[in-house]
Amino acid sequence: MNGRIRTLGVAFIVLYTVLFAQLNRVQFVDAEDYKDHEGNIRPQLRAFGQERGDIVTADGVVAAFSVPVEAGEIDFRRSYPTDELYAHVVGFQSLNQGAFGLEREYNDELAGSRLDQQFGSLKDLFVDRDTTGTVVMTLRDDIQRAAADALGERNGSVVAIDPATGDVLAMWTYPSFDPNLLSGLDGTAVNEAYRALLDDPDNPLLAKSFREVFFPGSTFKLVTAAAALDLGGITLTDPVWPETDRYEPVPSGSAIRNFGGSTCGGDLLLALQRSCNATFAEIGAEWLGPDAMVRTAEKFGFNADPAIDLPDAAGSRYPTDYGAFIAELDAYQPDGSDPLPNGDTPIHENSAVLAQTAIGQNDVKATPLHMAMVAAAIANDGQMMTPHVVDEVRDADGGVYERVEPSVWRTSMSPFAAGQLREAMVNVAVNGTARAMQVEGLEVGGKTGTAQLGTTPASSHAWVVGFAGRPGQPAEIAVAVIVEAQPGASEQTGGAVAAPIARAVIEAAFGPG
Repeated sequence: MNGRIRTLGVAFIVLYTVLFAQLNRVQFVDAEDYKDHEGNIRPQLRAFGQERGDIVTADGVVAAFSVPVEAGEIDFRRSYPTDELYAHVVGFQSLNQGAFGLEREYNDELAGSRLDQQFGSLKDLFVDRDTTGTVVMTLRDDIQRAAADALGERNGSVVAIDPATGDVLAMWTYPSFDPNLLSGLDGTAVNEAYRALLDDPDNPLLAKSFREVFFPGSTFKLVTAAAALDLGGITLTDPVWPETDRYEPVPSGSAIRNFGGSTCGGDLLLALQRSCNATFAEIGAEWLGPDAMVRTAEKFGFNADPAIDLPDAAGSRYPTDYGAFIAELDAYQPDGSDPLPNGDTPIHENSAVLAQTAIGQNDVKATPLHMAMVAAAIANDGQMMTPHVVDEVRDADGGVYERVEPSVWRTSMSPFAAGQLREAMVNVAVNGTARAMQVEGLEVGGKTGTAQLGTTPASSHAWVVGFAGRPGQPAEIAVAVIVEAQPGASEQTGGAVAAPIARAVIEAAFGPG
């Protein structure tokens, strides 16, 4: 009898040991695997359904907040009262698709899961309090609405920046989308809405303002002008280029013509005013050369990881390979004469390509955000500030957990050269193609651009970039506008189509009077 009891006891001990080991394996060894298993939706439900803080504009408009849910496993869902207006920046939180935009980038702060939010002092160990954070954006609702209204139902983007701080004041892309359709509790309806957005040929989910690159066209001439003033021995008034309707590349290549077969030339001030392709192509290829052009483009942030506190931003590009240096002049000038205006500028095998990039063609690509940053750097004495859409994170009582301090991202050009280029841009807005940007009582500088798309019939992206401020004071806003695929391909397109949009944004920024 005792033997049977002992056997049974040993069996129970073995079974208990096995059970204990299995529980520990499940709870500790395999816990992460079970938590991450695709069939386990509880962490997803918990993360989706917890209360989160608000996302608000700089002027106090709520763009996202949590709404209590009456019954079920979900306690809260996100609501977006401004609908599509901030969708590309704020993003959305979806049970099916996850989080995007600021909802993703500032997930821990909004959910209150950071240690400094949960435990500000010892007493927080013993009290139950709201630890969620409110994310305060730099965007202003009045400027954002002005951008959306002025662009209307034309595909394109508008970006406005404070040149001195890098604060993004507005960032709008049309078409946009309603994030409320993706944050609901009906999974079938959410999936259908998401699929419809993915299938839309205009791709409304894509924030083209900072996630898509475009040919910048003649707006890139600002970068070429910066290189000319800083590195090329060129001033606004000297030298003076001859009037011509084209540039013939050295050593060879197809001619680069001015828009509409027009004739232009003159000094740098006049060439920028008239957006003269021939002059800027020659400056890039024969006065500056690859080293100066690449160096300046990269000082303006091209070919670098994008700097913005939003996920999935696209980087702008400037080509760097122009072939081998042609050391002997007679290799491309058999009669021995010197075709170079300043004698010693290096010509490369692909200098014809360099001429194209100097006017924003070939493989030059930039986001609207980046072109606003180019204008902002010129307005800010050559200092390109790090752009950001978040100003601070506040606690439930209004205290500040975190504040984003302004920082310099790139020194793009010298203060003297920046001052010269600002003068030239003001001249473009007064006497050139950007006259439609002018706002009474303000000093406005601008540069238009047209990026031809090679379609039949002809179409082009219409660009304008610029800045504005009170006379005698530093600029308070820099803007970039692109309106996609406009009919025609004239240098006037940016001034006629994009410049009035920029003016509306500037007027909103400075208000009545």
